[in-house]
Amino acid sequence: MTFLPIVDRELRLAARKRSTFWLRVVAALVAMVIGTGLMILSLASAFNTVSLGTVLFNILTWFALAAALCAGLFFTSDCLSEEKRDGTLGFLFLTDLRGYDVAGGKLLATSFRGAFALLAIFPILAITLLMGGVTGVEFWEKTLALLNALVCSLVAGLFISAISRDSQKAMAGTLFLLVLWLGGGPLADGILALLKWRAPKALFSVSSPLYVFSTIGSWGRSPFWRGLLVNQAIAWMLFALASVLVPRTWQQRRRAAGPASTSSWSYIWRYGSARRRAALRRKLIGRNAVLWLACRERWQSLGVWALALVVAGTFLGLLVANIPPPFWVVWSSFSWAFVWLLYLWSASQASRFFIEARRSGLIELLMAAPVSVRDIVEGQWRALLRLFSLPVILLLAVHLAGSFFVATRSMGLVPAPARNMVPSFAVTLVGSGAAIIVSAANLVAICWFGMWMGMTSKSNNLATLKTLAFVQVIPGMVISFASGLVIPIVIMPTILKGGFTSKNATSWMTSSLMSWIPLITIAVSTLLTLGKDLGYLVWARRMLLETFREQATRSLTPFRYAARPLVPPPVPAPPVIQLQQ
Repeated sequence: MTFLPIVDRELRLAARKRSTFWLRVVAALVAMVIGTGLMILSLASAFNTVSLGTVLFNILTWFALAAALCAGLFFTSDCLSEEKRDGTLGFLFLTDLRGYDVAGGKLLATSFRGAFALLAIFPILAITLLMGGVTGVEFWEKTLALLNALVCSLVAGLFISAISRDSQKAMAGTLFLLVLWLGGGPLADGILALLKWRAPKALFSVSSPLYVFSTIGSWGRSPFWRGLLVNQAIAWMLFALASVLVPRTWQQRRRAAGPASTSSWSYIWRYGSARRRAALRRKLIGRNAVLWLACRERWQSLGVWALALVVAGTFLGLLVANIPPPFWVVWSSFSWAFVWLLYLWSASQASRFFIEARRSGLIELLMAAPVSVRDIVEGQWRALLRLFSLPVILLLAVHLAGSFFVATRSMGLVPAPARNMVPSFAVTLVGSGAAIIVSAANLVAICWFGMWMGMTSKSNNLATLKTLAFVQVIPGMVISFASGLVIPIVIMPTILKGGFTSKNATSWMTSSLMSWIPLITIAVSTLLTLGKDLGYLVWARRMLLETFREQATRSLTPFRYAARPLVPPPVPAPPVIQLQQ
């Protein structure tokens, strides 16, 4: 028997996929574009070669860290739960395979693409060694820290997938486990430091991959190797637990049929009470059957409402406590993290209905029913508005108030001689309003493009990844680069006329033109983002309405026609002999 046969099979399948090739090509291209853009922007700045190498190395490594930590969300969080839903995982355990065979095969197959993407970035990172400002020890420690973060993220998704069955719950559980793993240790050390009135010590923080990455290059004795060993010990412990749980959690427990199953607490949490279900059916099924189907599950809306109330309550508590200005900078970072969490939730929820409908055969029933394509598409869109519009408005309002409050409070942190460089009240107000408009437009574009990805993708995680990558990540980099070119374009005439000397630089920085640069940058970024969102919205809506029936006829697993059996050649009938009378 082949040693680890599932590992061998999964690696062969992963090596033949187009995504394995294109992911490493895209990773290398993104790193090259970021490096090229930074070099172009540095032509009009005061960066020398050494500082440019350091800045480029830090930007690329932090982008790579974010991608490595997100690998578990999109690659492994649904790898085992998808097999459970399809009913194919149980067939593997009819043989003499063990849990570590299946878990190891899935882990290696999913890590194949992520590891290749990181390997494609490493040569570009090595260029910063030639530019200066980066040591060889720092380069290799950052490389090991990125691989450590990738392994930790993939193992966290594998563990959650071993105990889950629903794709969206598996993604949410993986996100919660990663946040706990990344921030639990530093938070525990901070609480201990506050209780004992002493400086924080790295006791539990070494369990965090983010802390291990951030300690590289710091002064003093670094806990890098100790933290790396602790991270790997936790990761392999989770892998061992996943290997033990997979053979015991693949079976679906059947509930008792009849009214008892609809009166259980889990069913009521998901669909509501009998009165609520009847009222919702009477109210919505006459308007649009798809609207009623998409609004049946209420736990999605309750989760977003809980998030919105927690964020609003925290913001009001910080206002009442009157915290110092430096803490508002931390709140600004957390508010943007919540916005990206909302993007992730919207992309997953927008594609989930069509993915599940294609998998269960509901799409074929809707096509056979007297329901038009426009009714199906608009029913899903109206369901998203009905479930999530109010909590999203509350989140965006808190984000607007927080951004404006952070901007006004942070002005007190700037020294008096440099306060003329701080954006004015009007710039702060315009920037906060533009951020909210852009966030709302991004959510609308994500929902429509996510619906289209739900009709063309095989899994919910893949549809979510495509939506965020095509709508937010890749266009965001391009727009950031384009808006960053505003300053070089504005000051280029000064450079061409009299040279960019220190005297000219001082006079230019104190001129009235400098006060308009933030407004110009905000306007360019906002217009480009709104144009991008409008383009995605129109294109996705047109594709849904025009090609919906064509995509609905395609199964998630394409049917392969069997080879035509060999038929022996026909044997001629014997001649008829007529008897003479």
